[in-house]
Amino acid sequence: MLRIAAATILLASLSAGQPLESQLRTKAERYERVMASTDRLMRAWLKSADPETLLLPDRVNNVQRVYTPHNSGADLYPYLILTARMTDPALYQGRMMEMLRNEVRFTSHADGVPGNYDLVSRKLGPPSLFGAGEYAKDGLVTVTEALGRTPWFTRMADMTAAAMRRAAVKSEFGMLPARDAELNGDYLQVLVRLAAMNNDTEALAWARRIGDAYVREVLPKNNGLPSMDWDFDKHTGDGKLKLRDHGNEIVVGLVMLYCLERDLETERFMRYRPVLATMLDRILASANADGMLYNMIDPKTLKPIDERLSDNWGYIYGAVYAFYQATGDAKYRDAVLKVLKNLPKYRNHAWEPSGNAADKSKGSFDGYADAIESAIYLVNREPVAEAIDWIDSEMRVMQAMQRPDGHVEDWYGEGNFNRTSLLYALMQSQGVWTDGWRKGVGIGAVKQGAGVKVYLSDAARVKFDYARHRRVMNFRHNYVRLNEFPEWFTVEENRLYKVSKADGSGQFERLGAELVEGIEMQPGLWTVEPAK
Repeated sequence: MLRIAAATILLASLSAGQPLESQLRTKAERYERVMASTDRLMRAWLKSADPETLLLPDRVNNVQRVYTPHNSGADLYPYLILTARMTDPALYQGRMMEMLRNEVRFTSHADGVPGNYDLVSRKLGPPSLFGAGEYAKDGLVTVTEALGRTPWFTRMADMTAAAMRRAAVKSEFGMLPARDAELNGDYLQVLVRLAAMNNDTEALAWARRIGDAYVREVLPKNNGLPSMDWDFDKHTGDGKLKLRDHGNEIVVGLVMLYCLERDLETERFMRYRPVLATMLDRILASANADGMLYNMIDPKTLKPIDERLSDNWGYIYGAVYAFYQATGDAKYRDAVLKVLKNLPKYRNHAWEPSGNAADKSKGSFDGYADAIESAIYLVNREPVAEAIDWIDSEMRVMQAMQRPDGHVEDWYGEGNFNRTSLLYALMQSQGVWTDGWRKGVGIGAVKQGAGVKVYLSDAARVKFDYARHRRVMNFRHNYVRLNEFPEWFTVEENRLYKVSKADGSGQFERLGAELVEGIEMQPGLWTVEPAK
């Protein structure tokens, strides 16, 4: 029901105004422009790579050249991998893979847990559970969600297992990775995916250990909400909850675990429900009148401690929507629809004005990247016209922040510029992409019924998407997930599809599996639909 309604709403919003082919050309122009910007940023960063290891420093033109798994590894390298896969397959198969070899060779301890690596002194720092958790959750998870079981997936799986075996925080539920909501949430999000993908009972047991610690202790003792820091010996917290990065990770992770328990039809699905419902209800009650969340709140009073608005608002709302998907409780969908419809009030908002932003009054590109990413996850499920228009306008603001040399603010967070740009490009193309992008190639697409209309500005080998949530991630339902690459138009691999020019010429049939592998297509307007 929801999927059909969403497609209908999207088509209706596109039909208003300019003719369909003109709209598709506009989408193709956006696709080309955004892909060019990601390729430019990737090549700018490769110039700063260490010549011996090929590893990337956290910052450009900085005397202290250090590779850190929680910064460069988590927020930069993975999105260059994805950029290379879409723009330069030879670079992806060559240099990006060599970077992985060297990341393992130079930054790993004996069990695979990484440490910071000084690119000047060639010294490896101590093993970092924080580094492993951030690298896995913010980087390797996304590569896996987008590309499947690559060598980066096995790096994530083995590194996460090694880190969990080092867990050193005692609790009544077993050893945990940390006291803080960020790192426990990082590992929880990764472990849920590993448990589902591999039917991994050890990963599931670790995930449940973290989940039980919060559902059975932290939330009941902390006014129904997580705490940024929790003392599992004294059973008390610090009286703060971040609803942005470095705090909201546990909220997302707990709902992800709940969704997996729903798929597995376990008793935790019912036992967790009232506790997580209270958690989400209280977070929603702390929002402003438009549904926007504050950076940090007091778990007891729900009053903001930091009154700046969270650029990661959609990470929480993604969890809210996933809870709706798992429970069917419409009030959580309604909360998402409300905030999406109010997005036009936040045009040119100064997201994340502190930090690396050149002009604090305009905010940071990274704040824009996260806020737009937030919305893309949600409009994929609920294509609210106001939110789609907001995404388009704010992408123009973020893209304008890129300098001619390809950089934006000269730090590792620029990977997030590419992440959001790739998400936006695939939104324009409904998940259709070229196996090796080049200048002049743009793709615009819109669903029509069970098929899709595709405009291609130049000849290319074109690849179509498939149900990765099921085929790769092994989830029964396509839950909203932080660090996913949303599915737009997907083909069924063992179904025949008719591919034809808009005028009916050049018609041929291919299996969905062949469309996933890629087919050669000439420029123009095409229809791809299930064969009768």
